Amino acid sequence: MEHTTTPQIRIGRRIAAGAAALGLGLGLGLASIVPAPANAGATVGYVRLAHLSPDTPAVDVYLGAATDSTEPQVFKAVGYGVLSPYLPLPVGPYVVAMRRAGAAATDPPVLTERVSVAAGKAYTVAGVGRYAELGLKVLDDDLTAPPDGRAKVRVVQASVRAPVIDVSVAEGASIASGVQFATTTAYHQVAPGRSTLRLSATGAKPTTVDVSLTDGTVYSLLVLDAKQSGLTTELRVDARGGVVVPTGGVDTGAGGTAGRSASTYPIGLASVGALLAVVVAATGRRLRQRRPRRTS
Repeated sequence: MEHTTTPQIRIGRRIAAGAAALGLGLGLGLASIVPAPANAGATVGYVRLAHLSPDTPAVDVYLGAATDSTEPQVFKAVGYGVLSPYLPLPVGPYVVAMRRAGAAATDPPVLTERVSVAAGKAYTVAGVGRYAELGLKVLDDDLTAPPDGRAKVRVVQASVRAPVIDVSVAEGASIASGVQFATTTAYHQVAPGRSTLRLSATGAKPTTVDVSLTDGTVYSLLVLDAKQSGLTTELRVDARGGVVVPTGGVDTGAGGTAGRSASTYPIGLASVGALLAVVVAATGRRLRQRRPRRTS
């Protein structure tokens, strides 16, 4: 993990740390779906971005290809708890650069991270930790389908109010124990169907979450600090039957109210909303014909 700090903006380091808040501001909404090319399976990998630092303010995020002079795309004022859909990106290295919200694009970045995208692989790049000591973490995501009759769940722990938690099926099997703040567990296979998850933390009242898990589906359970007090959760659908969910849908019953997406795309043909298409426009120009530059 690379962190680049500059003396002239040390004062802004804590806010810049928020630059690791990579969530891309999906509150702007999703519009049309843009498919990757038919041969994308051999040339495309998948990256999503997350802001998982509860006490870090919103920041501006820059994303561009590390070996390409193409101007990076900028996402303004992204905040805590945002997890983007997967971005289909051409194979190769990328750089995420973070600046204080509202800072000029010419200001030196205060945190940077290089992400190497491999064909067919999926990653989550997350800003994690507390406000004063935030870092970037690249997670390897396993979107392969679980065995028949099973679902897969992992826990993404982003709550400072409950710095260590245990997650289990109420009156059933443990999913994860001793999950520390700013960490992510391995995937755990569970039985599909309706159930209640129990989140326990020392010195705190247990939190229960009613969920409905679908056979063949891969989930990430985000554990977040609620706005007022206590915890909230989101059960994010990452993939179904080995295919990416293009809108990164939130299943109801785990702190979210959005319905499930009706369509999915194979990993080699993953699609994202119009908001994410601008990223592909910048970092994936090699997939499209470039317009000739004007000469003076």
